[in-house]
Amino acid sequence: MAEKKIRIGIIFGGRSGEHEVSLASAASVIANLDKDKYEVVPIGITKEGSWLLGVEPPQLQAAEQHITSDTNPYENTQQTTAVTLTGDPSLRRLIPVRSNEQLGSEGTLDVIFPVLHGTYGEDGALQGLLEMANVPYVGCGVLGSALGMDKEKMKMVFHSVGLPIVDSHTYRRNQWERTPEEILDAVEEHIGYPCFVKPVNLGSSVGVNKAHDRDELKHAINVAAEYDRKIIIESSIDCRELECSVLGNDEPLASVVGEVVPSNEFYDYNAKYIDGKSQVIIPADIPHITAENVRRWAVQAFLALDLSGLARVDFFMEKETGKVYINEVNTIPGFTQISMYPKLWEASGLSYSQLLDRLIELAIERHEDRQRNRTSL
Repeated sequence: MAEKKIRIGIIFGGRSGEHEVSLASAASVIANLDKDKYEVVPIGITKEGSWLLGVEPPQLQAAEQHITSDTNPYENTQQTTAVTLTGDPSLRRLIPVRSNEQLGSEGTLDVIFPVLHGTYGEDGALQGLLEMANVPYVGCGVLGSALGMDKEKMKMVFHSVGLPIVDSHTYRRNQWERTPEEILDAVEEHIGYPCFVKPVNLGSSVGVNKAHDRDELKHAINVAAEYDRKIIIESSIDCRELECSVLGNDEPLASVVGEVVPSNEFYDYNAKYIDGKSQVIIPADIPHITAENVRRWAVQAFLALDLSGLARVDFFMEKETGKVYINEVNTIPGFTQISMYPKLWEASGLSYSQLLDRLIELAIERHEDRQRNRTSL
């Protein structure tokens, strides 16, 4: 008798500035899952936040390209059902939004693989729902996801465990709106130019700008404030950009170290996803001791933030001194076949499909461990 396939829900899209990146990652994940092992259930989340069962990433993208003010772009998407996930752990299933629709066994899932980048998917919001529903899921839990998204709190944790970080200041949007000149003066005094301005809670370099003077700084803060209520401003150093992938739960492993050579002044959204001119060097041409430190610090950061499953950890290496600084973690990194996370593991001896298998195993292991916790006296 053939072994029962694992029914895996792939959640993608979402209400995020990284929506399109998520579609590309999810399409790659779906294409590379072993269909002899898994029954794949695609679950697309529209830009407005609706959950659609059965829609593939290319379908969702095509539908969104035909949006008009007086039409529903999803109504002609075949074999889709509007669904939601209830937080009732006794159900552990998707349920239809419309009362006249029935899902039957179609709503049941053995494990969920979130391929959502940015807000409402990578920040702990979805993970909280999945925890309440008591469904195994790939990746970090609520705390790790939230810390991995919030650059301010992340850096506080890094500093507390002795990881080297660049100087930075964080401001709230309402501070900027009340006292912009004071903030500009403070940045010029304590950070200086050039500097990077970023939304605290976003990834893929969305809303990120490099400022070389006061006018550019003001513009960059205004842009970042459109994406988040917190803005972080970091010192810029003349550096090389290094990346390391981490895989595991309580005993994580680090991949080889890679280097990204951006096509633009820095590794912005265009350099990452559009122009295709950035170079990736795997393994990075750096001293052995530097590579070992990066790998060790990547695991240390993973554990300090209480991450699980996966993360890509990004570093800066100052060109003049060779000093390494940790930049940030990405708890749901890009997952196309040309993305750094799977490429680093491929160079470490783990193929894309094997990596997906391992992530699903880790999700189930973590869920089984959590079931050991008492929830009542």
